[in-house]
Order: sequence, then structure tokens, then C-alpha cells
Amino acid sequence: CTSLTDVTIGNGVTYIGRYAFGACTELRSVFFAGNVPSVQTNAFVSGDDATVDNTTVYHLPGTTLWGPTFGGAPTAQWLPQVRSGDASFGVRTNQFGFTVSWAPNTPVVVEASTTVLHPVWVSLLTNTLSGGSFYFSDPQWTNYPSRIYRLRSP
Repeated sequence: CTSLTDVTIGNGVTYIGRYAFGACTELRSVFFAGNVPSVQTNAFVSGDDATVDNTTVYHLPGTTLWGPTFGGAPTAQWLPQVRSGDASFGVRTNQFGFTVSWAPNTPVVVEASTTVLHPVWVSLLTNTLSGGSFYFSDPQWTNYPSRIYRLRSP
């Protein structure tokens, strides 16, 4: 698995064995959809020095028992992301839009505000990411001198 850069682990997984990803030297992101499973030491170690190189373990908000590290790798909350580096980002057919990606079958809320200072967030859309992503477009974006967007888990 020397070419593996990211992997998603389903919510039914309850155990990760020793050196399960040890040969995955390019592994950067491990996404967990459920609560913390049991893990053997060195699950993410790549090399002889018993250190984890550049791998972060992500978990969903609301899942339990996650600490600051998992199997020797640092953990962080897995939050919805806007794909700003692809062709879906920006103005298309007079609408501003972007693609949202996150865990499959997870609901996400798109909100907007007209200011960063003391924002009042207005919910624009709640959607479940059936395939892990969806395209959002705001037909009202031209009605505001500025519009700031954020994503959140309901």
C-alpha cells in the first residue's frame, strides 16, 4: 500500500491490528465514520524508528472516546469541506457555488452571513451527502454586497 494516501474506515470496524498501515508510507489521512475502535500499538508506524509520519486520524463530531492520538497518530475532528480547488468553485451561470465533501450519508448545513464581524448566520440548505459530496449554488448571492458561507453538522 505504498501509494495509499487516504482511507475511510466504516462505523462497523471495531479493531485495528498492529502495523495494519505500517507499510503505507504515503498515508496522510485516515477517516473514521464511527466510534473509536480498539487499536494495537504501531498501527500507523512506517519505518524502523517507531514513529508515525504525516498521518492524521479524523473522526466525526458526536462519535465517542477519541483522544488526542490514535495508534500513535494525532487525531482531529472530521469536518465538512468546500472543494475550492476544482472547477465547481465560483460563479457559474450567474450563481455562486461550490462542492461540499464529507462523510457519506452525513447531513450538513450550509449557512450564510453578510459580515464576519458579529455574524448572523442564515441556514440556506440542509443536505445529506448520499455519495460523500454535493454541489451547492446560491442564486441570491448578487443580492448582497458580501456573503460569507460556513458549513456545519446539524
